Amino acid sequence: MFSKLLVANRGEIAVRVIRACKEMGIRTVAVYSEADKEALHVSLADESICIGPAPSQLSYLNQTAVLSAALNTDCRAVHPGYGFLSENADFADLCAQNGLKFIGPSGKVIRKMGDKEAAKHTMAQAGVPTIPGRENLKDLAEAQKAALEVGFPLLIKARSGGGGKGIRRMDGPEDFPHAYSTAAAEAKSSFADPTLYLEKLLTQVKHVEVQVLCDQKGHAVSFAERDCSMQRKHQKILEESPCALLTPPQRAKLARYARQAAKALRYEGVGTLEFLMDQQGNFFFLEMNTRLQVEHPVTELVSGIDLVKWQIRVAAGIELPFQQKDVHSGGHAIECRINAEDPARDFAPAGGTVDILHIPGGPWVRFDSALYQGYRLPIHYDSLIAKLIVHAPTRQEAIRKMQAALCETVIEGVDHTALFQADLLAEPAFEDASYTTDYLSIRENA
Repeated sequence: MFSKLLVANRGEIAVRVIRACKEMGIRTVAVYSEADKEALHVSLADESICIGPAPSQLSYLNQTAVLSAALNTDCRAVHPGYGFLSENADFADLCAQNGLKFIGPSGKVIRKMGDKEAAKHTMAQAGVPTIPGRENLKDLAEAQKAALEVGFPLLIKARSGGGGKGIRRMDGPEDFPHAYSTAAAEAKSSFADPTLYLEKLLTQVKHVEVQVLCDQKGHAVSFAERDCSMQRKHQKILEESPCALLTPPQRAKLARYARQAAKALRYEGVGTLEFLMDQQGNFFFLEMNTRLQVEHPVTELVSGIDLVKWQIRVAAGIELPFQQKDVHSGGHAIECRINAEDPARDFAPAGGTVDILHIPGGPWVRFDSALYQGYRLPIHYDSLIAKLIVHAPTRQEAIRKMQAALCETVIEGVDHTALFQADLLAEPAFEDASYTTDYLSIRENA
C-alpha cells in the first residue's frame, strides 16, 4: 500500500479522498491555489503545497507544478479526483514516467475513451450498442452533408468534450452553420481541440449509467445502475440508484454491456459506462468516464462498498476479494447536487461567505462538502459546494428522507440550489420516475 499520496484536486472531492486515506493509514499531501489557502482540504491533509495563482490553468491544471509537488514530498501516487487532470492522458503518462502511480487507468485507455470516435468504435467491437452518427468531421460542408444522412434532430458534439461543453442541438438544416461554428469555437477554447462529430438526437430518453471496478488482474465487477436523467443544460442535477423503471432483464443486460466494455479495454480502477435508454427500452452507449464520478456516493450507499478506498487499493495492485455474485444492492439512494447558484436569476453563479452552516443529520444521511462556517467561496471554480445523499429501504422513503434533509440544510451568506432541489422532488414526473433528460428544458420553455 502507498505510504503517501498526493491529492491533485480541491473542494469536496479532495476532502473525500483525504478522509479515505486517513482511514487507510496513508499520509496525504494537498495542493492548493492562492485562492484556496483557507480551504478545508488544505487543513485536513498532512502536508500542503501552494502550486500557483487562482486561475486553474496556472494551478490545478499545471501539470509540472502538480508533479513537482508530488515528487518533492516523496509521494508514491497521485489521486486526481474528478475534473481538472483526472482524464488527462498526458498527465497519467507523465506520472508513470516519473515513478508515480496515477490512480486511474493508463494514459492509453484514457486517450482512447476521451476520443469520442475511438470510444464508439471500441464499444461497437465489444458488442455494446452505440448511437448512430458520423465522426471525424473536417469542415462545415462535410458536416452538413453528414447531417442530412443522419437525419434531424441531431447533436453536434466536441470529440474531446465533457461537462456539457461543445454541444449544440439542431432541429433542422437552417440551424446548422451557426451551431457548427459556435460548437467548434467552444470545443477549441475548452479542450484545445475543435474537432466535432454528429450524433442522432434521441429524445425522451433516460440517462442511465453503470459503475465498474476493475483490478490489475483482469477482474471486473459492476454495480447497480444510476439514473442521472434529471439534467439542466446537459449538466446532472440529481442522481438516484437504482433506476426505478428498469426490469430485471434490462438491468442484467445493462450490467453485461458495462462488464464487456471494461474487459475489452483491460480497464483498471473505477470507471462509469453511460447509456441512453429510449422509450422502447433499448440501450445506446453514450461515453465512458475514466475516473471517479461526482455521483459515486449513491453507489456506495446501495452496495456498501467504499469505491474510493477500492480505487486506491487496486491502484496499489491489490486483487478484488469479491466477484460479481458477491456484489449486492439494497434499498434506494438519492444524491442532490447543491450548487452556489441563484435559481431566481437563471442559476447565475453566486459567491460570498458562509455565515451560518447547519448540516442535516439522521440515519443514512450523508453530506459531502468542503464548506465550513466563515468560509469564503472562491469565484474561480465549479459552483458545486455540497452533495447531499440519503439512503432508505424504498424509493418513496428515500424521497421523503431527502426532502426532510434538504429542508434542514442551512447555508446562509451564499445563494444555493437546495430549495430548488426540494421542489424538484415534489414534481409528479420525479415521483413516478418518468422524467427524462429533456424534462427540465421542456418545463422551463413551457
